[in-house]
Amino acid sequence: MHTEKLKIGKIVNTHGVRGEVKILRVTDFEERFTPGNEVILVSDDGDTSLTIASHRIHKGFDLLTFEGYTNMNEVEKWKGLNLYIDKNQTEELEENAFYYHEIIGCVVQTTDGDTLGKVKEILSPGANDVWVVQRPGMKDLLIPYIEDVIKKVDIQTGVITVELMEGMLD
Repeated sequence: MHTEKLKIGKIVNTHGVRGEVKILRVTDFEERFTPGNEVILVSDDGDTSLTIASHRIHKGFDLLTFEGYTNMNEVEKWKGLNLYIDKNQTEELEENAFYYHEIIGCVVQTTDGDTLGKVKEILSPGANDVWVVQRPGMKDLLIPYIEDVIKKVDIQTGVITVELMEGMLD
């Protein structure tokens, strides 16, 4: 049975000698890394289901260990590989809250109906997320996820309507 997977992070390095790996998080939910949770490691050799044994944050990165892997040599081969969860592991969100995978790929248009491009990634620099909109033949547009700018998000049609603030297109 094939189930859809959602990317939650990338293993960028090992940390120490006890099998800990450094994760670049691409999920908006830290709870994904709670000990006991199952994640899927995807490699050329196939998918491997792993159970998180420990989680901590160190210098802006998530550090994880997995049950049954207690040595750096066992996990070093995972550098550069991505971690996923099964899409069935997602939960219902409150109104006006969205999963990253629902936003990425959506078409962004202005309230006047002009198409700006598509959301290619989401950054989380601090107070609010920033949606990176890839524009054909132009540099990327950074749109803050704030009420003044994001006017409507329609996940069903894949269209996000925005009202740009002065200077945003410069």
